[in-house]
Amino acid sequence: MNEIIEINASKREVSLNLKQTRNNGKVPAIIYGENKDPILITVDTKTIKKQIQQPGFFSRQFELKIGNDNHRVLPKDLQLHPVKETIVHLDFLRVGENTKVTVSVPVRFINENSCEGLKQGGVINIVRHDIEVKSPVNKIPEAFEVNLDGLQIGDSIHVSSIDIDKEVKLLVSDRDFTIATIAPPTVIAVEEEKVETETDEKDGEAEDSSTEDKKEEPEKKE
Repeated sequence: MNEIIEINASKREVSLNLKQTRNNGKVPAIIYGENKDPILITVDTKTIKKQIQQPGFFSRQFELKIGNDNHRVLPKDLQLHPVKETIVHLDFLRVGENTKVTVSVPVRFINENSCEGLKQGGVINIVRHDIEVKSPVNKIPEAFEVNLDGLQIGDSIHVSSIDIDKEVKLLVSDRDFTIATIAPPTVIAVEEEKVETETDEKDGEAEDSSTEDKKEEPEKKE
């Protein structure tokens, strides 16, 4: 399970000017869920931005401290400015010990140095960067690790190769879907194409030169 990160927050009034709040370095947010009244809050922009930039933000639990009260939450929605990409608003879902949630868990690749396919110039073609699961809040994985040890060019990694807790359920469970493949290198094909192009250009120049020679050759008089 992920480490629970504590963040200070403050209550806010409905009438508060949200634009001014953002200008003051705060992000408007809301806490809801667990059949309790929602709480309007603000969090420090720099603090929450640092967390958002970390992988797996939406699968990490936070402890929001508001005065003497603590609220265990999961991030559920993030709104960004369409142009500036600044944080506009955050939604936090209140969770308890028995809460089950649907989250996207990031995929992490390990043992790249011992992957034979990569040593031969192959590349990882990532099909899924994260996997959606329904999980008890105390069982949410920090990440799903994919072991690349010994894989060859052309090999595929499927979800069945990942070790998943029996209480964590895949949302897509009707097929053994692909996580990634070890694809062949693309540089060779590009180089071959370049050689073929250069050869065609030379052949074309030779034909043009031959045609010009014929045109310049004087006609013989009988």
